[in-house]
Amino acid sequence: MRYQRELRDSQWLAPTQLYALQQEKLKRLIAHAAENTNFYRDRFAQNQFDVHADDAVSELMNIPLLDKQTIRDHCEDMIWQQTPGGVYANYTGGSSGEPLKFYIDKRRQAYDQAARMRSHEWYDVRVGDRELYLWGSPIEHTRTDTLKRMRDWITHHQLLDAFEMSPERMDIYLNKLERFQPASIYGYPSSIALLAEHGLEQGRKLNLPNLKAIFVTGEICYPHHRQTISEYFSAPVTNGYGSREAGFIAHECPEGNLHVTAENVFVEIIRDGKRVSEGQAGEIVVTHLDAYGMPMIRYQTGDIGKLKPGRCACGRGLPMMDVVEGRTTDFLYLPDGSIKHALSIIYPLRELEGVKQFRVLQQADYSVTVDIVCENKKACVTREAVARSVLPVLGHEVDLQIDLVDRIPVTRSGKFHYVTSDVSLPTITIPQEISSDD
Repeated sequence: MRYQRELRDSQWLAPTQLYALQQEKLKRLIAHAAENTNFYRDRFAQNQFDVHADDAVSELMNIPLLDKQTIRDHCEDMIWQQTPGGVYANYTGGSSGEPLKFYIDKRRQAYDQAARMRSHEWYDVRVGDRELYLWGSPIEHTRTDTLKRMRDWITHHQLLDAFEMSPERMDIYLNKLERFQPASIYGYPSSIALLAEHGLEQGRKLNLPNLKAIFVTGEICYPHHRQTISEYFSAPVTNGYGSREAGFIAHECPEGNLHVTAENVFVEIIRDGKRVSEGQAGEIVVTHLDAYGMPMIRYQTGDIGKLKPGRCACGRGLPMMDVVEGRTTDFLYLPDGSIKHALSIIYPLRELEGVKQFRVLQQADYSVTVDIVCENKKACVTREAVARSVLPVLGHEVDLQIDLVDRIPVTRSGKFHYVTSDVSLPTITIPQEISSDD
């Protein structure tokens, strides 16, 4: 809550003041990483990086970019062993086909939550207001129903499983929505759009007088998703951009601009190894200024975007950005009409010991092929282990094939797209301008 109060004030600072704040926080982070982590101490020395440079932002260009494989290879050496309160293991969703394990500390977690709370305030949604989540997380599936009910009651939150979206289940969700009367809805845009499409098809009108905003994140929010959600729920749809490993990066204000959480993250746009100016597109590279337990300095997100010039009409001094091309997932369909979010199969696959990469392909006849790349020959995962992980998601009515392969090729765009379904259903439409190779 203290961090939230800080962010509530700092959002109105002039851009030059926010940049000065970033400089100071970046200096402190670099000094900390050099003193307390073996990885960065060696990394700075190898690249003759000036830890005490006055212009930390400019000096940052002398540090190599941080990719997922480097984190996998040096994870333990990146951790501050004396982190107050310790560090907690976390995982990416693995939508690229190759999950990532990393660690976060309480400081970073608190700042990320404070930034999220601030973005809710932009739409008059306050701490303690009722929020309904259409989300999916392996954590939620390991807690008892009693614990979940207690947590939800205390926080005024209610979780609906985005991994289980059959027509029957969506009827139940619409009933729960109306009973719960949330001030906001939070979740994947594709899942919320699917629920909205179902409600429109059923002619089901909801009475939600307290609903102020719908916060979407976790994947691309296509224009047709935004239109469907806004039409059905009669509330503004606001997009958030971030990731588990990089933190809460940006959120859309009521003026329609995506604002960088400049107090907590420093964003660079990199193309051909160089930082490009505002208005030019490139890879989004993030340094989390408050990740002290495991510093993330110049982390490559794999997403494409650009920083926008000027200042938003909302009056905030926070920089603006566009995400040109971000992560995207698909749905998987079952013969009984159930619709599974791609992450429902990504989560169990990423947890399998010995799996380096995976790809899930669903054919038009509902059959599914899972390609697996093992970490190495000694740690080769078995087909039986893969089947045990994915059958609870797919059921036994779907023809399942598991192939152990040496490599999984990337698309022509250079990006992975490892969850794809060729089942054609009228409730899901993909914009024509989105190529199958994106």
